[in-house]
Amino acid sequence: MTLPADHRDDRSLSSDVVLADARFLDVKAGTWRTADIRLSGGMIAGVTEPAAVGGPSNADRIDMSGRFVLPGLIDCHVHVLAVDADLSQLADSPPSYVMFGAAVLMGNMLDRGFTTVRDMAGADFGIHQAQREGILRAPKLFFGGKALSQTGGHGDDRSPGRTGDIDHRCCPTISRIADGVDAVRLAARDELRKGAHHLKIMVSGGVASPTDRVDSTQYSLEEIRAVVEEAEAANRYVAAHAYTPRAIRRAVECGVRTIEHGNLLDQETVELIKQHNAFVTMNLVTYRALSDEGAEQGLPAASVAKVADVLDGGIRALKLLHAAGINPAYGSDLLGGMQRHQAREFAIRAEHQPAIDVIRAATTVAATVVQREGELGQIIPGAAADLVILREDPLQDISALAESRLSCVVQDGTIVAGRLH
Repeated sequence: MTLPADHRDDRSLSSDVVLADARFLDVKAGTWRTADIRLSGGMIAGVTEPAAVGGPSNADRIDMSGRFVLPGLIDCHVHVLAVDADLSQLADSPPSYVMFGAAVLMGNMLDRGFTTVRDMAGADFGIHQAQREGILRAPKLFFGGKALSQTGGHGDDRSPGRTGDIDHRCCPTISRIADGVDAVRLAARDELRKGAHHLKIMVSGGVASPTDRVDSTQYSLEEIRAVVEEAEAANRYVAAHAYTPRAIRRAVECGVRTIEHGNLLDQETVELIKQHNAFVTMNLVTYRALSDEGAEQGLPAASVAKVADVLDGGIRALKLLHAAGINPAYGSDLLGGMQRHQAREFAIRAEHQPAIDVIRAATTVAATVVQREGELGQIIPGAAADLVILREDPLQDISALAESRLSCVVQDGTIVAGRLH
């Protein structure tokens, strides 16, 4: 694939390359180290003392002094098909139009340094494969297919006055309706058949859905357990959209691995999450964006009215989790034109957490969530050569990441944005 001139470097990093005297972030230790980082075949082949003897004699050496090198960033909650803030419009949009829009959104994510994303409803095997084959300039994609929702749940986008049935399985929508244990088993198996890396279920009300309340619980315990059983049988896991303590408790006790949002959780819920070794993905930036510009971006008035219910609660939840030693994975969950705010999550969290923890949320924590610990989110031998290079220290000024002031983005050993020189 040929990238636009403003997105590529003249130097290919596909062969052996040494990033010499690179100051890189040891994310687990939380400290900067200086080393020669050798890249080969899209992987990090070695991290050695500067000017150490060894390695291929024909390796290119690129002077990295004065630069700060981070692992590629990971966003654990995106919707690449959300080309419009009004998700109900997707069912009536041509798939070709939505896919072209998704390509633009994903390319922009890559420019912000997100070399990997986890789609939490909508993306499919085709987008995943297009990125893998180099057809699509985009982050690596972990996808869950269509989220499962009960009738009238967070994934049911019908207005109260609409009486027709819903069946959008072939449309670029983000969810599908399944009611009853047999139906949710079938839906779960179908999404797994289509290559899903995880399954997502809606177990509480939400902001973008027109007919439920944020504080409602959705799906019976038997239905939740059925989805978890199917995921575990396929060596996959379940993520659940959930806001309230009651919704989170029901999901975690049934075996759900990751809670998405969790804005209204309490101390008892935090302890339950720790007990079950579950994860939380937070996305505070989306509520700021929805509050500021949701209406002008097309979010229906009924959804805009719900934003206040979860906006302030998200900060309280983040503080509770941080105090308990739980670092929520980085997520953005932005819709339509608001996706340009993806990196602002760094700044919002840094108001309440140390900068290193916010960076960990988008690297080591996120890598564990997508089950690629040691492969993503760290600069260590054997990991993918995914790197973000800056001229500023983000530990001292997180706005370097929040405002995407990046010099270069490397994905699998290839420069995909910016320049090294």
